[in-house]
Amino acid sequence: MPLEEYDVRKLNNPIYALHCLWRGIALLPQPTLRRFVLIPLAINLLLYSGAFAVAGYFFADFLDWLIPGWLDWLRWLLWPLFGLAFILITFFSFTLVANLLASPFYDKLAERTEELLTGVPPQPPETSLTRAVVREMGAELRRLGYFVTRAVPLAIVSVIPGLNLAAPFLWLLFNAWFMGLEYTAYPLANHGILFPEQRRLLAKARLGNLTLGGVVMFGIGVPLLNIVMPPAAVIAATVYFVGARRPG
Repeated sequence: MPLEEYDVRKLNNPIYALHCLWRGIALLPQPTLRRFVLIPLAINLLLYSGAFAVAGYFFADFLDWLIPGWLDWLRWLLWPLFGLAFILITFFSFTLVANLLASPFYDKLAERTEELLTGVPPQPPETSLTRAVVREMGAELRRLGYFVTRAVPLAIVSVIPGLNLAAPFLWLLFNAWFMGLEYTAYPLANHGILFPEQRRLLAKARLGNLTLGGVVMFGIGVPLLNIVMPPAAVIAATVYFVGARRPG
């Protein structure tokens, strides 16, 4: 499906993006989607429990190391800011692993959601389950490579005194952008729109993508909500593109 078939102005509307997120959560209990939601929920429960343990163990020591002594007088302000960034980055990192494992199910979840919304599946069913799994995990690894090549410079900024004051804001902005890329990839890939084209499309709808990804990012940082947020985000991303498709 050509990129021109999507209404970019609608995709760039943050109110529309929030509406799609709400619908994504509302559609989670749908019987036709349940099979493709339950396994990712189990994966998320396992991995986010590990993320919670890691965050609790390293939290205080990490913040003591990150905030320089000469800024102790601002500690009351920087501690919650850096703490929020640390928690979100920790859960975000575990989300990448969870999504890698659950990607074949998210692909089918996006497919079934589109069929539920339109009555028409986006493509014929895969003839080989193995082929589908390899394709989706390969796409997830490409997105992971995109993340790593941009996260490394941000990590360097995070340990440079003075510059690291900007690091939480840069991390939050980048993570929101990437979360949008991550979950919108599934419905777009079902129409043959792969990662380079996905990035070009969302570059024209930055505000909508940041809104979608930002809310998902903060949801992933909230215990219990983070278990259901990823599959809800896949459904929401499907609603996001189905609703913005031009007629004809």
